[in-house]
Amino acid sequence: MSGSGFGNGGSDSGLGEEWGVRAARSRALAVLRVRGRALGAAILPAAVAVVLYAGEVTGHFTGSGWATARWIVTVLAVLVLLAAAAVALVVARARPAVTPTVELTETAAPDLHRLVRDLADRLDVPAPSAIALTPDCDSWLEDRSHPAHGRAAVPAGSGPVLVIGSPFLWWMRVGELRAVLAPVVAGTGPAADPDIAAARRFVRGLDAAVAVPGEPGLGALRRLGARGVGRVARLLLRACGTHAAEMERGVAAAGSERAQAVDHGARIVAQEQVGLAYAGWDRLLTRVALPAWRMGRWPSGLDAGVVSALTELSNRDRLAEGFSSRLGERPACDLLEEPGAVDEAASLLAARLFHGGPAEPGPDWAPVEWSRYPEEVVDRKWRAEAARLHDVLDRMGTGTAPGAAEGPTLTRVLTHLTAPPPAAAPEKDVAVTPHTGEADEDDDEVGNPAADALAAALSAQVAREEAQREARAAAAAPAGGGIAGFSGPDGPWPLCPLLPPRTGRDLLADHVTALVCCAAVDSTGAAPGLDWLDGPALLVGGERAADLGPRVLALVEEGDPAPLRAWLSTTGVRPEKPVRLL
Repeated sequence: MSGSGFGNGGSDSGLGEEWGVRAARSRALAVLRVRGRALGAAILPAAVAVVLYAGEVTGHFTGSGWATARWIVTVLAVLVLLAAAAVALVVARARPAVTPTVELTETAAPDLHRLVRDLADRLDVPAPSAIALTPDCDSWLEDRSHPAHGRAAVPAGSGPVLVIGSPFLWWMRVGELRAVLAPVVAGTGPAADPDIAAARRFVRGLDAAVAVPGEPGLGALRRLGARGVGRVARLLLRACGTHAAEMERGVAAAGSERAQAVDHGARIVAQEQVGLAYAGWDRLLTRVALPAWRMGRWPSGLDAGVVSALTELSNRDRLAEGFSSRLGERPACDLLEEPGAVDEAASLLAARLFHGGPAEPGPDWAPVEWSRYPEEVVDRKWRAEAARLHDVLDRMGTGTAPGAAEGPTLTRVLTHLTAPPPAAAPEKDVAVTPHTGEADEDDDEVGNPAADALAAALSAQVAREEAQREARAAAAAPAGGGIAGFSGPDGPWPLCPLLPPRTGRDLLADHVTALVCCAAVDSTGAAPGLDWLDGPALLVGGERAADLGPRVLALVEEGDPAPLRAWLSTTGVRPEKPVRLL
């Protein structure tokens, strides 16, 4: 009975896979029918013209009326054919978007290539033509065989490229990575189907043609023509978009069914690790990497850092059972010959994708190791923000408090934020969004007018600095824009910032916190530190000062200095002592 049950399960899996392939092929044919209808519409006027001329030769369509009709249809046919040829030429020559990745040759990762080939053999599908890493928690197959990408981007074989999320290699064990990659690699089978491959090429060509009008360097006439082609391509995309999406679902279903026979038991555990890796990677980028990028530093070991972040997350929240025993297994990064070099390349690519940093290190864009992060990032960040805060106060004409020492002191900020409100307080809080410089109204009651005025001035200053940074980056970027020529239908990379623009109050709270941390470091035994989940941290007596944030918010939002003054007194911070600025 057990043997019969196993056999039925395998049969059901095979039927499911066959159904997925049939569904994908059916949708691919529907996409190709859209292409055929477009071609038929393009040659229809020419076919009518041929019929009219044939009628003249046979003596059926004679007279001045038919002669006029022949000329009109002939002109129309020529115009339509020229337009169709232009659209076909642009679609054929347009460069489909390619994800920026770190290429992994077989010399750089022989064990990983061997694992993928063995996996393809077990799945009875063609092996991917190449392997590449992306700084994201996802994996997929990507076709790079389009001749518009050039010889450097085209893999040696004709199959798709396997793109693997780099955090997976450092966080997952070898068996888990194999289980995660099984359904992805299984997709090379349907990808080799002629109908599916042709439909994918057609959709990618249309997608690339839509982005052509946005390319730089086009003249006015060429841009006008490109817009016309783009409209036609967008119309065709809408006509075949649903079919293309269903085709990809069928391919994914077929790959998942085929992969059921490989490491089925490990796939559940591996999928749990995918979710955990995504959570830790997101926290690492937004809380740890982003402050460094803003300071002109890029952590050179992001993938190694995600292990520390997830270890802290697991220990703090008790997320992973058997966590210690799992770490005893072989990590997937052991499949690389030089994990450190690959991690550094992926870390630089992550900074370029998510922050728009330069392609190469330089004086203002230097790598930083984790051991140097507190000194080169945290301390510099705090002192730069403290300097900006006092510079804004100087611009506002805020003087030094009576009896206080000259220079940048915490007392000066406390005095300003606790000043009594003016006689006519504004009814709405107006903060300037840092990235746009536009006023952002808040309908809530104003809790601290002095803080609101300082927040607005601080936001404007940050917006000016951001604009200057973007101008410098644009001046240093290649003429084609984007990242090494990579772009998509929505414009050059990066496409998505990590965090939304901060409000004025958030900026002010961050800057006041930075000033408090500087004062603590300068007047007590406190030190800058790194929290793997929350980023820059103040260490007081070797412990993280987790209770500082709410006290600063009470000062900024309510004008109440009592909680912060109590913390300063307990910690031994002297607010009247000038701090050292960057």
